[in-house]
Amino acid sequence: MSPSPSLPPLSAPHTPIPLIYSDEVAEALHAGDPVVALESNVITHGLPYPDNAATARKVEAAVRTGGAVPATIGVDDGRLLIGLSEDDIERFASTPGIPKVSSRDLPVVLARGGKGATTVASSLVAAELAGIPFFASAGIGGVHRGAQTTMDISSDLVQFTRSKVAVVCAGAKNILDLGLTMEYLETQCVPLLSYRSDDFPAFYCASSGIRSPHRIDDEEVIARVIENHWATGSNSSVVITTPPRPQDAVDSEVAEAALREALADAERDGVRGNALTKYLMRAIDRTTGGRTSQANMAVLISTAETGGRLAAAHARLRREAAAQ
Repeated sequence: MSPSPSLPPLSAPHTPIPLIYSDEVAEALHAGDPVVALESNVITHGLPYPDNAATARKVEAAVRTGGAVPATIGVDDGRLLIGLSEDDIERFASTPGIPKVSSRDLPVVLARGGKGATTVASSLVAAELAGIPFFASAGIGGVHRGAQTTMDISSDLVQFTRSKVAVVCAGAKNILDLGLTMEYLETQCVPLLSYRSDDFPAFYCASSGIRSPHRIDDEEVIARVIENHWATGSNSSVVITTPPRPQDAVDSEVAEAALREALADAERDGVRGNALTKYLMRAIDRTTGGRTSQANMAVLISTAETGGRLAAAHARLRREAAAQ
């Protein structure tokens, strides 16, 4: 599918940054059809090739199953790609060394004209520029354990306060301080909704053990919450969590025990800072016999499908409002 730089969506604001839309995404936005933005970091920094390309296609297919058009975001040659083509997915999946680009790094990578794989934070920047109101990710970043002294807080949380995009996710990983993560969102007035669940999920665990401030089971109500939030003048995200499917979820006690062991090993090995997250995730996966990596893959798919359904409900609400 060829890109369509000449067909920007009607809702996209003027920007000097080139936005290159796939035909499918541009047509969907012009028609007011639902579109869900996706990060490309899962392609470049996840599984090895060709499994990473196959996973990207499965995630996009899940968005379609939910009733929306997927728009995987990438950076290439000083441009934001809004919807990767099949060729783009192959290039990103098979090219080694493509850097992970967060919102802090995005202007630098765009100026230098190289390739970049977007994270949650930079995908939100691109989605808002492109006029896409929905984004889906398996899990978001959060406040790290010990942040009281390290100030280690994910840029995802900061970006939520700046980007007018609804974020569908399975909560955040249990290696983070999930209580402080929720406190941060509350302090920054970012609405947090849990779709058909009482609790804030912990990525591949159905529950973090922390009650969500709002459970909403009706997709139409969630759509109205999003519109009401932005109608008040707020320009922040709405975070919507959805737990993993019961057959995919890892038992919380098993995950917590594996985490305690991994933390002890990290302390013994002197692993700190940016290296800690990857170390802990790999250690937990080894301890659980690969169970968490399998669950991770399943959550990518189920969250994308839910994102598609919620985006479709939101598009219907906007269409009905425009017809009145």
